[in-house]
Amino acid sequence: MEKITIKNLFNNVNPLVSPIFEGIKYPFEALSKIGDFIKETGAKLDPEVYENKGENIWIAKSAKIAPTASITGPCIIGENTEVRQCAFIRGNAFVGNSCVVGNSTELKNVLLIEKVQVPHYNYVGDSILGFGSHMGAGSITSNVKSDKTLVTVKIGEERIETGLKKFGAILGDFVEVGCGSVLNPGTIIGQNSNIYPLSSVRGFVPSNSIFKNANEVVQKR
Repeated sequence: MEKITIKNLFNNVNPLVSPIFEGIKYPFEALSKIGDFIKETGAKLDPEVYENKGENIWIAKSAKIAPTASITGPCIIGENTEVRQCAFIRGNAFVGNSCVVGNSTELKNVLLIEKVQVPHYNYVGDSILGFGSHMGAGSITSNVKSDKTLVTVKIGEERIETGLKKFGAILGDFVEVGCGSVLNPGTIIGQNSNIYPLSSVRGFVPSNSIFKNANEVVQKR
């Protein structure tokens, strides 16, 4: 199961968020800690760099926030990040430096580590997106199974019980998700992989892969 450990998914972790991964092996173990982590971290932020904009809301002074965006805490928005018109940040959201949260995009219980783009009509819930990852227009994470049972991560014939009812997706560094795709509960995508548009993805996609469909996942050359 080394393929889905923190060290194999993320090489470029924002120092501000790296403490949340201390003492755990799999990144999904951090999902239940996000809210408390933001509260503790926000209280220590440099007031020369971040402003307290409401209850448990800290926004970098260099960030650009559209007046129509809705932001509920706990939330940290990093330096040089852009939050566009009608974005809906529902709480427990860490948005790192130089990210884009686009028009009508919704975030809930997420870590966007750094230089992440969710720019057009995306839903990202109970998920972690690595450095430089990008979700195409209309692509979403589905974070609850239809039968409401606990989410299991599937790697071939192997299974990892997460103990979580809500768990969307983990994207490693520099993952590209095509427009209109659905990342089903418990999806984990390795670094530098691409997902074809209009895909329905479930389970584990190895690093440096191209996901064309569930039966055709090829290695990049």
